[in-house]
Amino acid sequence: MNLENFENNIGYYFNNKDLLKEALTHTSYAYENKVESNERLEYLGDSILEFVISEFLFLKYKNLSEGEMTKVRANVVCEDSLFKIAQKHNFSDFLYLGNSEKHSQNSKKALMADSVEAVIAAIFLDSNLENAKKFIINNLEKTVEISSKNVGMKDYKTVLQEKLQVNGEVKIQYTVTREDGPDHDKTFIVEVSCDGKVLAEGQGKNKKNAEMEAAKKALEKM
Repeated sequence: MNLENFENNIGYYFNNKDLLKEALTHTSYAYENKVESNERLEYLGDSILEFVISEFLFLKYKNLSEGEMTKVRANVVCEDSLFKIAQKHNFSDFLYLGNSEKHSQNSKKALMADSVEAVIAAIFLDSNLENAKKFIINNLEKTVEISSKNVGMKDYKTVLQEKLQVNGEVKIQYTVTREDGPDHDKTFIVEVSCDGKVLAEGQGKNKKNAEMEAAKKALEKM
């Protein structure tokens, strides 16, 4: 197996190639060949990943509350996100799997996600935290950005709903009143109303963003 191709994929070149091999060694292979598996590296990588994303959110997203940062981190530091990184860099072509695992019909999703955490730890041990951080941010920055927007949208609308329904059920409605611009660059204008009374208007490049802006403005007026 040519691990140099793997290093080309992830953009980091190991001084200690044995450390890289260990990071890519599943327990099934380790058991059959009496070598170290990536389980201990996975444990360390999980902690590094959580710290790096926490620090990134704290420094870059100053508009998010503690609760919102916690939600974003949970959305980012998860099996789905790590599996996508593994797919992006073709981890499956380089993992050392035992015969039992090769022929298993079980999902490889968790296995591949765990190997990403192991590689993060291996990069850290092979060099320093900065290189591990670089790998993490390069691969998850976009996911953080999307998740931070979604949690913001959810919170504005949820908070508005909670405030309006404090004394009982009311009808809250978001209505697109206008669409400006060409099809490839539209701006949506949305009104939010409560029991037929218009509270505020918002705009955005899609309906969700326009609704979020309308909810935010309604809250500001209250």
